[in-house]
Amino acid sequence: MPGNPTEKRGPDFRVDVDNSVHDDPRHTATQYPYLYDRPSGLKAFYYNPYTQVVLLGFVCFACPGLFNALNGLGAGGQVDSTTSANANSTLYATFAVAAFFAGSVNNILGPRMTLLLGSSGYAIYIASYLVVNIHKNAGGFVIAAGALLGLCAGLLWTAQGSLMLAYPTEDQKGKFIGIFWSIFNLGGVVGAAVSLGRNFHSEIVFMILTGMGTLIPLFMADPEKMVRTDGTKVTTPHQPSWRTEIHNLYIALRTDPLIVLLFPMFLASNWFYTWQFNDYNAALFNIRARSLNNLVYWNSQILGSISIGLLLDQHQFRRRARAFAGWSILIVFVLAVHLWGFFYQRAYTRQSMPPDGSKMDIYDKGYTGHLFLYICCGLLDAMWQTTAYWMMGAMSNDPAKLAYFTGFYKSVQSAGAAGVWRADAMKVPYMNLFLSTWALLVAGLAFLLPMIHLRVKDYTDYEDEVL
Repeated sequence: MPGNPTEKRGPDFRVDVDNSVHDDPRHTATQYPYLYDRPSGLKAFYYNPYTQVVLLGFVCFACPGLFNALNGLGAGGQVDSTTSANANSTLYATFAVAAFFAGSVNNILGPRMTLLLGSSGYAIYIASYLVVNIHKNAGGFVIAAGALLGLCAGLLWTAQGSLMLAYPTEDQKGKFIGIFWSIFNLGGVVGAAVSLGRNFHSEIVFMILTGMGTLIPLFMADPEKMVRTDGTKVTTPHQPSWRTEIHNLYIALRTDPLIVLLFPMFLASNWFYTWQFNDYNAALFNIRARSLNNLVYWNSQILGSISIGLLLDQHQFRRRARAFAGWSILIVFVLAVHLWGFFYQRAYTRQSMPPDGSKMDIYDKGYTGHLFLYICCGLLDAMWQTTAYWMMGAMSNDPAKLAYFTGFYKSVQSAGAAGVWRADAMKVPYMNLFLSTWALLVAGLAFLLPMIHLRVKDYTDYEDEVL
């Protein structure tokens, strides 16, 4: 049976991912006092952390992945972007509030139930776009569905983050984030492929897939039965009271205040979607080009997450060195992508854009360069999100504490997204939104530097594991 403890190890002792044991004074028994037997047979496959993160990926493939495909078309594929922008603003406003407290909900209900509740809002939101195709004046229903989805998304992403960062060993976190992010973004790829032949039935396909994804958490393992590949056990909260959980939310901030240095990075992490999806993809391209852009964007996300995840897991180098290497890659991408984007953005405004039928098509001159910029935007997005998760994972391995951290992440991220989507709905100039995106990304990296220096260690101490 999984989870049976074996002998307590002595000091100066370490277990690697390959289960080899050797002395290492930097990693003592105070960090992981017990090793646990791993299950055998079919249970070994089912309780394998890789199996569980794949299942977790498919939950997000079918729910937020398909939502991203719909959103990535710019205005959900609709000609008028105002309703979509207002729905997104409402969605992220409720998301910000829900995510802040979602860590407490996750620790009370458990991640499986939290995932189940969180995934349910996506089918309703996708259904709202189907309703708009039937009744053109049903924009209010889309906005209401966005508000509901914000509450559900706060639950889903908090549970997802706590599990994804708790299951791997410290040398596997980049790999696990890459696996999850690749499967999750396959939802965007599949959805974009469906949208290339977009018709009335596309939303029905999306709804069916999303409904299937909602049921996956019922078949996932309980985290308390999970043992990592190095024999250490995944710690789980012991169903505390709501009062205790709200208090622990404060304790998480008080005992690990350097998480605040990640907040600018969190704020920027969804801000750029508004310019990319509505003010670049929807503004410049017709529906065929928009759909192809969407397809390559989500494919590039897979490449971006895997590549930087592998870099961050190169354990022959010190963890802090890997963190600085990741930071260096991000700053180069941020500057290169936005210098490139600036030359495109200065050529058009809201007032200069033609009707949808006259916008850029895939056969038009200059389309290839615009397409490659969008590919680079997808690479940057995946690398940014993967690095943000990896930084949180470097601070703790405890699902309860990580639930608070990912809750903070999604709360700050969504507050920013709510503001920028509302600004887009109010027709703020494209250039203003573009420059704010660029500035926030640079600020996020500026605040990340001292956090890496002060908080990222080569090993996570056991005292950092729990509240």
